[in-house]
Amino acid sequence: MARRPMMAANWKMNKTVREAQDYTAALIPRAADAEGVDVAVFAPFTCAGEVARMAEDSAVIPGVQNFFYEDSGAFTGEVSAPMLLDLGIQAVIVGHSERREIFGESDEMVARKAAKAVSSGLLPVVCVGETKEERDAGNMWEKVSGQVCRVVEELDDSVGGEDIVFAYEPIWAIGTGDTATPEDAQDAIGKIRGLLRELRGEEFAESVRILYGGSIKPENAAEIMAQEDIDGGLVGGASLDVGSFAELIKAAS
Repeated sequence: MARRPMMAANWKMNKTVREAQDYTAALIPRAADAEGVDVAVFAPFTCAGEVARMAEDSAVIPGVQNFFYEDSGAFTGEVSAPMLLDLGIQAVIVGHSERREIFGESDEMVARKAAKAVSSGLLPVVCVGETKEERDAGNMWEKVSGQVCRVVEELDDSVGGEDIVFAYEPIWAIGTGDTATPEDAQDAIGKIRGLLRELRGEEFAESVRILYGGSIKPENAAEIMAQEDIDGGLVGGASLDVGSFAELIKAAS
């Protein structure tokens, strides 16, 4: 089964509304030229609505970096799926390593968010990955498989592989100067696909897209994308400049 590659820009806590407008205007024609690649932008809440407005009827998928799994209520500072859909948002990052490590999101919370995104019609990009300490202690697979299993457990049986995206982020390779080799990335992502096969069967596992999220740049993108199980990238720093992100989109196509 041929999976459609995805290049996803995670702006993190960057860009004003004006900067987001300029970037989106420059990205839309480039995304239109990217045949066979899904191009997504995960913007901060403050400018996500404007990105979604500009991206309407374009090839750009507008997304946000987080949300909460209740539809409404006494959850000060949180944003719900109905609010995002009202803005025209189509996708959401769930369980990014920074949400887990800095803000204390548990596997349980991440799983509930992933299931809520799917049932609401948002495409979740669910992040999994290990720290340097966990990797050095030989606990990489224990950590990653536990994260994946908890998410899949929470999903309704009717959910298909095309309804969810996973992103493997080796936390030790993000902004540290340490880089995972394309073979490291393929090894982990191949294992994740194998686990999904065990949990949900061949069809589900073959249709799920699994992105790589560990310091992907124009220089290493082609080699990473050439790996059998890697379906694209969740891109941080290299996505902040529209020119360098456009190069990554080209590598994916």
